[in-house]
Amino acid sequence: MSKRGIIIMSAAQESIFITGAASGLGREVARYFANKGWFVGLADIDEKGLDETAALLSKGQYSRHKLDVTDRAQWKKAVAEFAKHTNGHMTVLFNNAGIGAGGPIQDMTDEDIDRMIAINLTGVISGTRACFDLLKNTPEACVLYTSSAAGIYGSAGLSVYSATKFAVRGLAEAHDIEWRPYGIKSRSLMPGFIDTNIIGNVDASSNMTGKERLQSAGIEISPVSIIGPAAWEAIHGTKVHTPVNKMAKQLAFSARWFPNRLRKQLGLLGGLGDVVQTKP
Repeated sequence: MSKRGIIIMSAAQESIFITGAASGLGREVARYFANKGWFVGLADIDEKGLDETAALLSKGQYSRHKLDVTDRAQWKKAVAEFAKHTNGHMTVLFNNAGIGAGGPIQDMTDEDIDRMIAINLTGVISGTRACFDLLKNTPEACVLYTSSAAGIYGSAGLSVYSATKFAVRGLAEAHDIEWRPYGIKSRSLMPGFIDTNIIGNVDASSNMTGKERLQSAGIEISPVSIIGPAAWEAIHGTKVHTPVNKMAKQLAFSARWFPNRLRKQLGLLGGLGDVVQTKP
């Protein structure tokens, strides 16, 4: 139904608010959950990308929100707008927006480090706080964080990125305990390399994309289509962390049982900071 131009979901319809919805994992999860009949809140700073994601969904099945996750005032506004469409409910917050950049920490600029922490960690915390009341008011609610395989074991050449993803992993674990009295679950996705724009840029020194460099080294690149079912499984399952794809599952196993061997393997790999470069 609609009221003054606002599409209002039915009382029984489930909803998901997605940051980073303009591309990559966010776009694919939006498409997947919309196909399941969910109402989808699309949020991103990239308005052109939001338009492209919205074009994949049916009219009346989504709301669209320009959102810089580092701006707490924008978070409050976007969440309030979303609540008008959902009768004050939010079944899932997919706290997904993030950027990747790498290189030796001594070569990174202060601005690059501060920006990554602001988006990948502080922005995630701000989102969780902004959405808490809607989640608390919704039966079977869940916050789903995007961590990374880089949050399973520290990745050389990606130390700051890896640190932010370890922090997100910690948020998921802590909130799954902290929010039990409110009936809110907390989960994280831990993907390995997925075929998105985060590995799509061309490295000027080799004239190869990040994807091509990884594949030439024998590293698995998974299609983005695997992320929708993984998110669905994480939300409806009992595990706090869901490694996504074979690489992430192997990394989680090795980090637990063979950490010394894993350190040697990661040392031989190297150069990951040169293939992970993207903008929000």
